[in-house]
Amino acid sequence: MTTYPVARLTALTQGYRGRRIIEDLDLSIQPGVTGLLGPNGAGKTTLFRTLATIAPPQSGGLELFGESVTTERAARQVRRRIGYLPQDFGLYPAFSITDFVRYCAWLREVPSKDAESATRQALAAVGLTDRARDRMKTLSGGMLRRAGIAAAIVGSPSLLLLDEPTVGLDPAQRLDFRHLIRSLARAGAAVVLSTHLVEDVGAACDTVLVLSEGQVAFSGTPQQLADLATSTVPGDSPLERGYMTVLGARGSTEGAAC
Repeated sequence: MTTYPVARLTALTQGYRGRRIIEDLDLSIQPGVTGLLGPNGAGKTTLFRTLATIAPPQSGGLELFGESVTTERAARQVRRRIGYLPQDFGLYPAFSITDFVRYCAWLREVPSKDAESATRQALAAVGLTDRARDRMKTLSGGMLRRAGIAAAIVGSPSLLLLDEPTVGLDPAQRLDFRHLIRSLARAGAAVVLSTHLVEDVGAACDTVLVLSEGQVAFSGTPQQLADLATSTVPGDSPLERGYMTVLGARGSTEGAAC
């Protein structure tokens, strides 16, 4: 049986209001956990919006789950299998956490007979079972982020896109999050995690992509990125110095990892 990448971009060009952000990009996403690093403005959010089928490619090809996505009908079909947590996500302030996650399950067309149990499982996975009735407008930044993660994972999507998911989480919650995404990957999902926290990538990811100026400047394992470190660049760990070395090779040191 032929095995397809979960996602494949071919000669992708993407941008907004006449400005090209990504140009002629080739990229494949396999099952497992992929960390996406890059300075601000490198195209990470644009890439996520494209993979989530929110922004159709200006040119080039997008394949998801082995199917070419060229029409809105095709995009609606694949969205059922995609979980997406943007940096800033919309919410209804008066919704309870349960209402919010259940609503996201409905948007993803999780079967109604499964939606309740899927919602409970997602809340349990992020440690919000005891706060399930709390209103979204009452949540702290960290709890709101955990609710967003629950909304992204409800229904066990095959492709999970997480843009800065650990912002606002305390150290213990970040450890729990790493365990969660590793467990999702073991179950067969492809998880793509965008972050400025290089230590999260080193601890949780199988593959690292460094995006710079809309192009992949590095693709490999965390150890391979660390092996590129040179002593002349800033960083508190070999992985951070490897990341900064790659950016330096692209002619940029903007956006040093936090």
